[in-house]
Amino acid sequence: MDLRDQLQHLFPEHKEVEENKNDKKDHGLWMQDTPLICKYEKRKGKPITIIDGYTGADSDFKTLTSRLKKEFSVGGSFKKDSIVIQGDNRDKIMGFLKDLGFNVKRVGG
Repeated sequence: MDLRDQLQHLFPEHKEVEENKNDKKDHGLWMQDTPLICKYEKRKGKPITIIDGYTGADSDFKTLTSRLKKEFSVGGSFKKDSIVIQGDNRDKIMGFLKDLGFNVKRVGG
């Protein structure tokens, strides 16, 4: 007799509810409720895209950074709780992050 049978015996009128796992896609990353901030800057005359506000673990930072770099074939890194991607790719990055299930907010012009 497993745990479900025991619970069914204790609560005979309870009906199991199926969880819909397709609401948010699971990509092995920690999903957060607060939006990620995507902004554009120039450093030393070169354009970069900065993603701030991700509060996941360092391993999730590495995974997300490598996925972004591979998806857009650009260089980048993560430092001090922000991900830095070379080039002005805000719109593409925001679309990619929304496809992953993140809430993204655009900051700046």
